[in-house]
Amino acid sequence: MKTVQGNDTTTLTMEVARVQAIASISKCMDTIPSEYIRSENEQPAATTLHGVVLQVPVIDISDVDEEKVVKMIAEASKEWGIFQVINHGIPDEVIANLQKVGKDFFEEVPQEEKELIAKNPGSQSIEGYGTSLQKEVEGKKGWVDHLFHKIWPPSEINYRYWPKNPPSYREANEEYAKRLREVSDRIFKSLSLGLGLEAHEMKEAAGGEDIVHLLKINYYPPCPRPDLALGVVAHTDMSHITILVPNEVQGLQVFKDDHWYDVKYIPNALIVHIGDQVEILSNGKYKGVYHRTTVNKDKTRMSWPVFLEPPSEHEVGPIPKLINEANPSKFKTKKYKDYVYCKLNKLPQ
Repeated sequence: MKTVQGNDTTTLTMEVARVQAIASISKCMDTIPSEYIRSENEQPAATTLHGVVLQVPVIDISDVDEEKVVKMIAEASKEWGIFQVINHGIPDEVIANLQKVGKDFFEEVPQEEKELIAKNPGSQSIEGYGTSLQKEVEGKKGWVDHLFHKIWPPSEINYRYWPKNPPSYREANEEYAKRLREVSDRIFKSLSLGLGLEAHEMKEAAGGEDIVHLLKINYYPPCPRPDLALGVVAHTDMSHITILVPNEVQGLQVFKDDHWYDVKYIPNALIVHIGDQVEILSNGKYKGVYHRTTVNKDKTRMSWPVFLEPPSEHEVGPIPKLINEANPSKFKTKKYKDYVYCKLNKLPQ
């Protein structure tokens, strides 16, 4: 932090080290700053089951046999907490445009311009360009920069955090948001039917038409020591569900049967994570997926998750129809904003 002296006032400006800048300094070295080196029980080289790529369930949601799709989504959500969706109806071109404008923002826009939409350090809002997200254990950092902004509903959008450049950024994101809502509605419907509920009940309990769609772009630059660092530390998502588009660089890992596995990349598939809120709504029948991101020595990895979240004041708890004497409630009902506060500050729920 540096102090800037004015005529009669003193202002503080934050100087944040961006990982993109650290990566460009480190690329000729065989080392990275110590705050990016994970503890031994987290280091990817030591903890990944090598030579095995996890084939998480792949579901063709264009299948006319709706019962079969519901069964596959429900089973994947109970057993894995993650699945990949193909033939989802979002044109390849719409996904390619989303990826192009996001990549251009990180790689072509001058740093000073990126900082104009940076997160305000004191702000409660998660939106904006930034580097750190939550209270870091032992002061360790993830090898990633990011951009957060809401893409739906219109009442929640703050265009202050949408890049002005590249000029087609807004159009590409709005088109993707529109197409994605059709997919998310189908997933909510299947999750609902898979629990023996009416088709509309899961989405209604999740916040209905007020469900917030929060986009995050993750930018993981090449890392000289990918064996020691992580892009994003192991976690479950706070959202209801997360729908993610990755680029072609391997990085997503899932914890299953006491091991970390790489998740196979399928071009133009959407990766769906079950998050904490759907685990709560389902009273634990569906499981939030424990996952993390590794980084690459030579290539930049990027991903575009959209977190489908309840509005901050919305109360989330197990759906009453799923609770009975044999299945007592496993979770407290609480406002989403309180859940987020506890999780980000590593407090018990």
